[in-house]
Amino acid sequence: MRFLNKVVVVTAAANGIGRASAERLRDEGAKVWALDRDGDALNAIDGVERVLVDLTNAAEVAALPDRIGAIDTLCNIAGYVAAGDILAGSEADWALSFDLNVHASYHMIRAFLPGMLDKGGGAIVNMSSIASSVKGIPNRCAYGASKGAVIGLTKAVAADFVGRGIRCNCICPGTVETPSLRQRVVDQAAAQGVAVADADAAFVARQPMGRLGRAEEIAALVAYLASDEAGFTTGAVHVIDGGWVN
Repeated sequence: MRFLNKVVVVTAAANGIGRASAERLRDEGAKVWALDRDGDALNAIDGVERVLVDLTNAAEVAALPDRIGAIDTLCNIAGYVAAGDILAGSEADWALSFDLNVHASYHMIRAFLPGMLDKGGGAIVNMSSIASSVKGIPNRCAYGASKGAVIGLTKAVAADFVGRGIRCNCICPGTVETPSLRQRVVDQAAAQGVAVADADAAFVARQPMGRLGRAEEIAALVAYLASDEAGFTTGAVHVIDGGWVN
């Protein structure tokens, strides 16, 4: 029980990587505060404290520590995947990509870091992507730019607070099987005028391992970086992509 007596906040906890992470941390003994805006999906998770919140609303985020209190670990999992290159992508998608992928993590860290410092330390795990400064992915302009900013934010926080007991790391997954991906496959099939099965096969075909990642595999890395076992790790960018960028 690596997280016995630990208090953890997980964003986007209702589905996908966020849900797998919340359940993994719960099962390892943490008191998990599961945050999401999808109330129905959030209610399906047992054994956690559920909080409905719009992470793009800075005032709602700033009020969270008053409800939750000081925490030991913050897992910023929430994200938005916009399609399109710099010409095809809309300005609205660009804005939402930065609001949810970058600004939400920024505001969450600002909200909970003071309490972590008062407790003498803690861990922050941010979710980036290989579509970032790690690798340019076609038709992922806004997503890649925003996820690159997450890497920069991670390294800045790690450097500024390494002497005060705070560790901050980020994870860069490749393509992972999630409800979000399922919707992107459907959307891509419609945009290209192909069958959903063909669009799905195209996602799998670019994976050297011949399969997509599983949310539970990413959650295992989240749990490690959040744990004391990773006590000598901060400011690190962890690629977990089945060898795609190898």
